[in-house]
Amino acid sequence: MSSCEEGKINIMGIILDRLDYDGALKRIEDFLKSHGLKTIVTPNAEIIMASRTDEELRKAVNGADMRFPDGIGVVLASRIIGEPLCGRTAGYDLMEMILDMAARRNMSVFLLGGKPKVADEASTNIKSKFPGIKIAGTQHGYFDESEEEWIVDKINKSGTDILLVAMGAPKQEFFMLKNRPRLQCSVAMGVGGSLDVLAGRVQRAPVFMQKAGLEWLYRLVTQPSRIKRMSVLPLFLAMVILYKFGRFGEKAL
Repeated sequence: MSSCEEGKINIMGIILDRLDYDGALKRIEDFLKSHGLKTIVTPNAEIIMASRTDEELRKAVNGADMRFPDGIGVVLASRIIGEPLCGRTAGYDLMEMILDMAARRNMSVFLLGGKPKVADEASTNIKSKFPGIKIAGTQHGYFDESEEEWIVDKINKSGTDILLVAMGAPKQEFFMLKNRPRLQCSVAMGVGGSLDVLAGRVQRAPVFMQKAGLEWLYRLVTQPSRIKRMSVLPLFLAMVILYKFGRFGEKAL
């Protein structure tokens, strides 16, 4: 049973589902029983900030069937606006729970994204970690728009139940929105750089840092090139405070 009081919150125009992991998994199970493709996105501080000036991204995120909040920045923002999320939430952890569910329910998963060979390496490790899971197919994310129809056809022919799209924001959100009418799987989830982690090419922060909300610091230390992206976090929190007090003509809620 989920102990979280479910609902929705609005952070700078992005509507987020207020769910804990149990509530999210229950909703995904319902998605798998329903007709048509359901999409899942995991907005973090960087995506929310980008959506302020990118109307198409905002539409793509808000148009998803579930918007599971990702990262300490969004957790802190929810506290600032007085609608705290249901504890620490991470898109990667939700993805692993989906993989575990797929293995237990004999469902198939298609891996889309990453550099060439990354999805194949991730597939090998997933099958080792989640015995019995079916990997319906893999495809790297380095393709151009002219190849999209072929990619969608490949996914559909695989007969997959679940599609994990690891192309980074906003490309993965746009891909799911654009191809939603043609994709024949039940659930598609944007998972960012998760295939690199599943492939063993990138390491997650130690668990104690994850629990302390310091995963961003680990990424910064191990990947200094991310400093420009990480600089968004303090600006994001400052903007949330300003929105809360109506400095931009509207409140966060």
